[in-house]
Parts: sequence; structure tokens; C-alpha cells
Amino acid sequence: MVIGLSIILLLVLFLPFTKFVERNIEVFLFVMGIAAVIVSQSFSWHLVKEALIHPLSITIAVLIAGLLFRWFEKPIEKGIVWISNAMPYRLFIGLFVVVLGLLSSIITAIVAAIVLVAVISILRLDRKTEIRLVVLACFAIGLGAVLTPIGEPLSTIVVSKLNEDFFYLLKLVGTSVIPAVIIFGVIAAFMVKPGQHSLGRLEAAAGKELEKQSVEDGGLTAEASSLSESYREILIRGLKIYLFVMALTFLGAGFEPFIEAYLLDLSPLVLYWINMVSAVLDNATLAAAEISPAMGDETVKDILMGLLISGGMLIPGNIPNIIAAGKLKITSKEYARFAFPIGLAAMAIYFVIIVLVK
Repeated sequence: MVIGLSIILLLVLFLPFTKFVERNIEVFLFVMGIAAVIVSQSFSWHLVKEALIHPLSITIAVLIAGLLFRWFEKPIEKGIVWISNAMPYRLFIGLFVVVLGLLSSIITAIVAAIVLVAVISILRLDRKTEIRLVVLACFAIGLGAVLTPIGEPLSTIVVSKLNEDFFYLLKLVGTSVIPAVIIFGVIAAFMVKPGQHSLGRLEAAAGKELEKQSVEDGGLTAEASSLSESYREILIRGLKIYLFVMALTFLGAGFEPFIEAYLLDLSPLVLYWINMVSAVLDNATLAAAEISPAMGDETVKDILMGLLISGGMLIPGNIPNIIAAGKLKITSKEYARFAFPIGLAAMAIYFVIIVLVK
């Protein structure tokens, strides 16, 4: 069993780097999840029922948020223009990152990333500034989205695996996540300079359409000739999210014996740094493999913070990174040049906090 699960884990870690698997990540993870359940002899009809039910909340949230954004796209754009003209530019940028980060727990990280791209397209920043804003906002979104089970697949998986209530993650990591989101907003306020269409010229920019572009976000693929998405694209994204979370449910159940044998006895501080692998693998996948009901709250918290922070360091680490980088055509090198040092510093700072608190 251990050899079989080890092989599956290696496949899950490295095959997503190939183009074919990257474009079909949901199907790949579903197959790996079924394989893990079979190898570990964890298959049951109760598990199948859980796998069918768990993805419903985040899928419905993604569909509703996607539809609302499509229907109210123009008022949203006008609102952005009005707000940006009504306050100092740096204050607007800082508040935008903070509010979007915290709001992602309600509108989902996916829709938050789409809003991020829409706003950046309106601001018309220079390339360096644009990348900085994307990186800092993606860190904030990746952290903020974990506060509710509907925010992102990671939070959905954790709450379902631990059989906890809707506010469990807010109570568990809220005191760490919310200040971190605010800090990323403050950094953005100081590091992002006005674009060529900022303030008084934003309204003209808001009316311009984006050129047709292709988005590849780890299997969540969309094409758009403007900021809005078609109903077909919204529906397909919802279905892929459903399959994605279902796959992670099977993966988590399949790897539970492996975790109980090798990870439960490790120090949370060791697991914290091990989870830097989240920078190259979607953190929801790792959460599905690592989190266990046998773990204490502090262990779960340390694991989650390691996953959440490192998930913003490279493009493959989290869905918001993938969506924003894909839409704005940011290369892995461009993203990592700014994101990796920021993420590494955040990992080190939070590690010191963990040590001091303990």
C-alpha cells in the first residue's frame, strides 16, 4: 500500500508540470483520487456520497458569483472609476487589495481573480507595477479565501474532512490571515505607482475592451473578447470546480492511512516548511493529502498557513495566480522574480511568530 500511494503522490506532484495534464488537471486528479482510494482500500459508498455532496457549496457559489459579475460588469467598472477618483490613489490600491482579499471568502477566489484582472485592465499600469499588484493581490486573495468553506477548494476540503461548521476556519486562522491580508494591502499601497490612465483618465480606459485572449488556469480554461464571460464559460468553470473538489475528496480519503503512518508524528514546524512545495502544486491538493481529523487545531493551523503563504510564491501554487497570470500574460519568471522573495519573507516572519507564540 505504501509503495502504491508513494507512486501516486509522485505522479500528483510532477505530472501537472506537463502540458497535457495541466490542461486536464481535474480529470487527472480524479483518476489519481480513485487510484488512491483503491490502493488504500478506503473505498465505500459513504465516501462516494461525500464526494458528490462536498463540492456543491463552492460550485454553486462560483456559478452565482460568475453570473452576478457578468450581469453587473458595467456598474462594477463605473464604481471602480468613481471610487478611484474619490480618494488618493495609493489609498485606493491598498483598500482594493484588502477588500478583494477578504471578499474572496464570499465571492470565491476564482471570481476575485477575475475582478482583479478587470480592475488592472482599467488602471493601465506599467508592466513592472502591474506584476507587483497581481502578486500582492493574489497573496491576499489566496489567504482571504480560506476564511469560509465556499472561498476556495482548499477550505472546502479542510472543513469537510474535519467535519466542522461554516465558521471553523475563520475562528482557527482568522487572527493570522486577516492581519496578513491587511499587510499585503499596505505593501501594495506603497509599491504600486499610478498608471497612465489613473484617476481622471480611468473612465476612458474603463470603456475599452480587452483584446481577445486565451486563459489557461490549471485546467479552468476560458476565452473572452472583453472582461465578461459567456454563460457557457461560467458553466464549464463551475463543472470543472465540482470535479476538482470531488477529486480532492477522494485523494484526501485515499492518503489518510499514509498520513497517519508518516506525518502525524512530525512537528507542525517541520510540516510548515515541507509545505513550501505548495508553491509548485495547488495547495488544495496538498491539504487533501495532509489534513486529518486526528490532528489538533494548532497543527492544522500551522499546516494551513504554510500552504496558504507558499501557495502565492509561484504561478502553479494557487488558482488566483494561474487565472491572473494567464489573462495578463505574465510569465512564470516575471511572477517568481517578485513573488518568491515576498513569499519567502512572509514564511520566515510567520515562522518566527509561531515559535514565539508556542
